[in-house]
Amino acid sequence: MASAQTSQVFNCTVEEFYKIISDYEKYPEFLNEVKTCQVIREEGAKKLVEYNISLIKTFSYSLWMSEEPFKKISWMFASGDIFKTMSGYWELAEEAGLTRATYFLDASFGLFVPGPIAKGIVNANLPNMISAYQKRVKELYGK
Repeated sequence: MASAQTSQVFNCTVEEFYKIISDYEKYPEFLNEVKTCQVIREEGAKKLVEYNISLIKTFSYSLWMSEEPFKKISWMFASGDIFKTMSGYWELAEEAGLTRATYFLDASFGLFVPGPIAKGIVNANLPNMISAYQKRVKELYGK
């Protein structure tokens, strides 16, 4: 298993940031590696979301997203062609009128990937992803 974690402050309210991270189908508008993202089923507070990602190679996977509005979105692996397991979350907290968002991801691959390489893969895109979310907040809320 390889994991990645970061905590960042975003210049928006918790409600505004939650709207961004829970609008899965808009991810391709601001996350370059996400080619398509689609909710394929809903069951109460859970949504099955299919992602098509392009990072060196194009691959697909589906995650069960569990939503706790304005607090947390967590996910569990459902199926896919590169990962064996994947889980993680966004956890949100108000901090002086802004949003502290903690992102965590834990994943293992379906094929053998040595530990240091797996950790590198999981962590490689994290700075770009956080930067994309910062830009999205500025785009939508002018902050």
